[in-house]
Amino acid sequence: MDDVVLPFQIADTAVRGRVVRLSGAIDGILSAHEFPAAVSELLGEAVALVAMMGASLKFDGKLIFQAQGAGPVPLIVADYTSGGDLRATAKAEDAELPRGARALLGDGSIVMTIDQGADMDRYQGVTPIEGETLADIAAAYFAQSEQIPTIVKLAVGRIQTPGEGEQWRAGGLMAQFVPQEGGGQGGERGIAAALSGEDSEIWNRAQAFIDTVQPDELLDPSIRAETLLYRLFHEDGVRVFDASPLRAACSCNADKIAAVLSRYGEDDLQDMVEEGEITVTCEFCRKDYRFSPKGELLTGE
Repeated sequence: MDDVVLPFQIADTAVRGRVVRLSGAIDGILSAHEFPAAVSELLGEAVALVAMMGASLKFDGKLIFQAQGAGPVPLIVADYTSGGDLRATAKAEDAELPRGARALLGDGSIVMTIDQGADMDRYQGVTPIEGETLADIAAAYFAQSEQIPTIVKLAVGRIQTPGEGEQWRAGGLMAQFVPQEGGGQGGERGIAAALSGEDSEIWNRAQAFIDTVQPDELLDPSIRAETLLYRLFHEDGVRVFDASPLRAACSCNADKIAAVLSRYGEDDLQDMVEEGEITVTCEFCRKDYRFSPKGELLTGE
């Protein structure tokens, strides 16, 4: 049960959430880059987060998570496309870096974009970066932009797997108080303000259990997502739904790049030539596409 996101609901309450477990998908994404460990960990958390958020989309589209700040890592981007495709990239200073989202990003903003296709308007939410960890920053985003009580747990690390060597793994757990099914982008009753009485007790109890989750429980390949949820909520009861597969997949292709190059004049193309050809490297998957000085594809797909 790796490279999946698993939705769940605590008994018949309004507490719903998702657990994500990433192995080959996150190893492929992070290994394609040569980021320092601190940046890889932050980017891996962003991928786990966007996978849990994107899995709630009720239509074909893309969810883009972007954090931009004034710190040594001024930009991280991760996106989820319907069907489970994941990709991510970052910009980072070439320096010794601290660990932790706030230390790396500095002051800045979180931007969540839902792209439903060329013929549909984009939905975008923007909030300031608040919190020390990416999990805290994400919870603050939902509290401010969506008024949805949210708790998030994220973990990323390199794990030694028997017979496979050391690989990146990532995991996450996210729960929200959503009294009306089909919500998630606003429009519920004033949830944050109205959460009181029995609702408040249910939510506080769920938070208390989730707060006990440790990073190794999210990363250990021997602990299934269902096992973790049972450990947390067996007293109240927990329902799990069908898991959705996840994979590392980039949307770059030679035709798109060739179309961009076609907009440049001959002089501009010549400025791009090195050793007799133009090489374009995808920022997400790091795949190289090679073109002639006239913009004609030499290699790549």
